[in-house]
Amino acid sequence: MKHLLTAGFSLIELMVVIAIIGIIAGIAYPSYNSSVLKGRRAEAQVALMDLLQQQERYMTQRNTYLKFTTANNGTTDPSVVPFKAFTGDNFENSHYTLSASLCDGSLTIQECVRLEAKLKKTDSDPEAGTLRITTSGVKDCTGSKPGVCWK
Repeated sequence: MKHLLTAGFSLIELMVVIAIIGIIAGIAYPSYNSSVLKGRRAEAQVALMDLLQQQERYMTQRNTYLKFTTANNGTTDPSVVPFKAFTGDNFENSHYTLSASLCDGSLTIQECVRLEAKLKKTDSDPEAGTLRITTSGVKDCTGSKPGVCWK
C-alpha cells in the first residue's frame, strides 16, 4: 500500500493567514500614517524656526520684518525675499510653503510678523492644518486639533 504525500496548504490555512495579515495591516496602517504626519509637522516646525531666525537677522539689519507670500511654484522674488519659502530640500518634495504676514491686532510690521507653514494642495493634515508662529513667540495652528501642531 502506497501513501500519497501531499505538499501545500489547505484553503482553511490560507484563509487564516490572510485574515491575520489583514488584522495586522488594519492596526499598523493608521499608526504609520500618524507617524508620517508627525514627521511632516516636525519638518514644518524646523522650517518656521529657521525662518524666524532669518527674520530676526533681517530685523537687525533693516529695522523691520519682511512680509512675503509664496507663489504656487514655491518661488518668491529673490531680489525682494532673501528667504527660503518652502520646507525640505526642494519645492517638488516639500509638503509646506512658507509665508510671512502682519500679526493680528494693532501691531506694525516693525513690531511683529506672523510666519506660516501652509500645506500644499496635494497634502492633507486636518488635525494640524497651517502651523503658525509670531516673533512674539505665540505658536498655534488652524486645524481641528490645535494641540497636536507644536508637540
